[in-house]
Amino acid sequence: MHATDRPTGLTSDEVERRRAEHGWNTLPEQKPTSPWAVLARQFTSVLVLILIVAAGIALFLGETVDAIAIGLVVALNGVLGFVQEWRAETAIQALRSMLSPMTRVVRNGREQPVEARTLVPGDLVVLDAGDNVPADLGLVTALNLRIDESVLTGESVPIEKRAGRKAAAPADDTATRAFMGTSVAAGRAEGLVTAIGGATEFGRIAGLTGEAEQLPTTLQIGIGRLARQLGVAAVGIAAAVAVVGVLTGRAPIEMVLTGLSLAVAMVPEGLPAVVTITLALGASAMVRQKALARRLQAVETLGAASVICTDKTGTLTENKMTATRVWTPAGSYEVTGTGYDPAGRIESPDGPVRGDDDPLLGALLETAITCNHAHVDHTGDGWEMTGDPTEGALVTLAMKGWIAPPDPATIRGEIPFDSERKRMSVIAEGSHGGVLHVKGAPEQVLEVCTSLVAAEGLQPLGLASRRLIRNAYETMAAEGLRVIALARAGTEPGAVHAEERELTFLGLVGLIDPPRPEVRGAIAGARGAGIRVIMITGDSPLTATAIARELDLPASHAITGAELEKMSDEALDTALQGEVIFARTAPANKMRIVRTLQARNQVVAMTGDGVNDAPALEQADIGISMGQRGTDVAKGASDLVLLDDNFATIVRAIREGRRQFDNVKKFVRYLLASNAGEVIAILANLLIGGPLIFLATQILWMNLITDGVTAIALGLEKAEPGQMKRPPRDKGEPILDRAGLILLVLFGLYTGGASLWIFYTLLPQGEVLARTAAFTAMVLFEKSSVFAFRSLRDPCWRIGWFSNPLLLVAIVSMVGLQLAAIYWPPLQTLLRTEALSLAHWQMIGALTLPLIIVPELVATIALRRRAA
Repeated sequence: MHATDRPTGLTSDEVERRRAEHGWNTLPEQKPTSPWAVLARQFTSVLVLILIVAAGIALFLGETVDAIAIGLVVALNGVLGFVQEWRAETAIQALRSMLSPMTRVVRNGREQPVEARTLVPGDLVVLDAGDNVPADLGLVTALNLRIDESVLTGESVPIEKRAGRKAAAPADDTATRAFMGTSVAAGRAEGLVTAIGGATEFGRIAGLTGEAEQLPTTLQIGIGRLARQLGVAAVGIAAAVAVVGVLTGRAPIEMVLTGLSLAVAMVPEGLPAVVTITLALGASAMVRQKALARRLQAVETLGAASVICTDKTGTLTENKMTATRVWTPAGSYEVTGTGYDPAGRIESPDGPVRGDDDPLLGALLETAITCNHAHVDHTGDGWEMTGDPTEGALVTLAMKGWIAPPDPATIRGEIPFDSERKRMSVIAEGSHGGVLHVKGAPEQVLEVCTSLVAAEGLQPLGLASRRLIRNAYETMAAEGLRVIALARAGTEPGAVHAEERELTFLGLVGLIDPPRPEVRGAIAGARGAGIRVIMITGDSPLTATAIARELDLPASHAITGAELEKMSDEALDTALQGEVIFARTAPANKMRIVRTLQARNQVVAMTGDGVNDAPALEQADIGISMGQRGTDVAKGASDLVLLDDNFATIVRAIREGRRQFDNVKKFVRYLLASNAGEVIAILANLLIGGPLIFLATQILWMNLITDGVTAIALGLEKAEPGQMKRPPRDKGEPILDRAGLILLVLFGLYTGGASLWIFYTLLPQGEVLARTAAFTAMVLFEKSSVFAFRSLRDPCWRIGWFSNPLLLVAIVSMVGLQLAAIYWPPLQTLLRTEALSLAHWQMIGALTLPLIIVPELVATIALRRRAA
């Protein structure tokens, strides 16, 4: 800590000297992601590397057409992935906002505005209500100062601050310190800068994000496992076939080309591009639904989430204190409406009531709005509050009771709130003389009251009445409400000073940061999908439990951060198996909770908007930040940014993620079933010893052009019925399971066998004709079999034959391309085909129909068995 050289603040020379020593007041930024790094990232998957190697071998052997075709697919995959990820990166940059662009300091003997980044240790900073704290400060003076620290702690109620006894506040005395990134809710203060940039508490917590381990997504794991299996199989089988062929007397070049064709046939060249395009289209759809995926796999991973760990303040709640209940000795009232919009009503058991209709309620509301520094104003974007959230809630309450704000000219004096009295008083001139209006903590207000106003009129405040009042506020506090007591007393006309004694007690107001209206339904939707929701907040256990109760979020007990720190890993693991919420947590607590859940093989999503959430956001399998209220650190640590800060968007993203994974499974099965037929036909033909049934260019045509486009359309299938009623998939669930493997083998045996039969039936009429017919048959087989993969459970008649019009367009277009391949001379030359007659088409058509009819019958029988 540096002391100022003089009470007039630092001099310009001293500022420059200290800046040379300490640097700028900015958080250490990660090196910006290079566009080249984003592009290079698209070429690191095993499947893409296999394709690159295959293209290199083809080029080495002089098969330029094959090499170019494979290279184009690799390039397409890279460009698509790059465009989406770079768009997300630049969108995040656009969301960035400066923490506090300007601030006021005393330098060279005068107060002046400066850029916050120019602050140095020892600067004297001036703070007023509404200001952001630009650095860590030791408070020198503080008048009625309350600071909103929710961005750091998650605590929704502003914290009272006081001046330190010395010029520098002790590091462990948080009541005399103000922290970078927080905001002044009420009051005025001056403070000396004690730390800047990365040395601040804000910077220290932001630095924890570097400790979080970046985990691969479930889709990356699944695709990677499948790619390795396919790669090993393709290379092994292709090499074995080439060696066996050479040993049996075939020409080495012919066998190398055969092996290459076999490897190309086994690897679904279109898979990387189809996965990328499908995820990119899904990410674009989510942007329209107000969710920005910073990584293509983010939404798909969210679909696998089994646990959502969510912050409370501003995520589940509105981050706007709201009065919900009023109690007076004469009766109680419920208050409708949320936030600072005064459109709600105050309702008694007999119906809506205004201050003019109920003198005691009117007196309470008058004191609430007079003993107050907050302002609630209507702007073009709605109602906006300036000041302390609690005071803003009291102003809104008074406006709901049709009580107008006092004329500022009638305010004669004030006794500011302090931590010892826990009261605030304002002297105002009323129609019948001066009035001392008082508000504060119930116990502290009650101790200076000697009377109360009941239904019978003014009465002495006896033991029975005090007990009644205590029971009322204890009941409200037990429900998670913050309770404010109000009282008043008469003063001499024109008095500017008065003692807080012999007051008349008016009543109690219960306030809470209310849940967002859409959150209850979102939580119900998540639970219906088998996803557990755990609240982790910096607020009190009572408040957290009350909010959980309002949201129908199961919570048998709340564990505080202090209790959590004393728990062993085994005890925490046991606690997490029950219905638990966490309160008064620190950033390290959140990371520990996430890691414990991950150790139980859970896929964990973490939501949050404060810098205190950033480490856990990065540690989680899927981090979700708030785009509007979220700090820059939280956005940078997250995988998904909710552009509308709406918790309900998460459920829509989960639905989209599940749809994406289902569709990935569908087109993986489809592509591999298509490739299986080609591989079986090539291997069987090799054993028979006949001429090549498919040329390498024809295999690429099938895999890249016709299959790839059809698979992309398959990836656009709508969500299946009951998708959000299924439990989350297992973290280790493979993309291709045993049922899928059996399915693709059956399809492969049929399509490969049928192609071979056509080839050898027509071979006496000419090798080119037979190869053209087998090639065309395989294309039509693959287009027809796509209907069997449109649903993982239901037949097409149930999901609708025409429910995916893009798939029908893709099929018709690809059949049209195949017609061009056998009738258009340029493609005839490229693919070495010749025209087919009507008889050939009839043969192919007869063998195609079973691929549509048989799977539909099997799916229908399975559906009826499940229904039974």
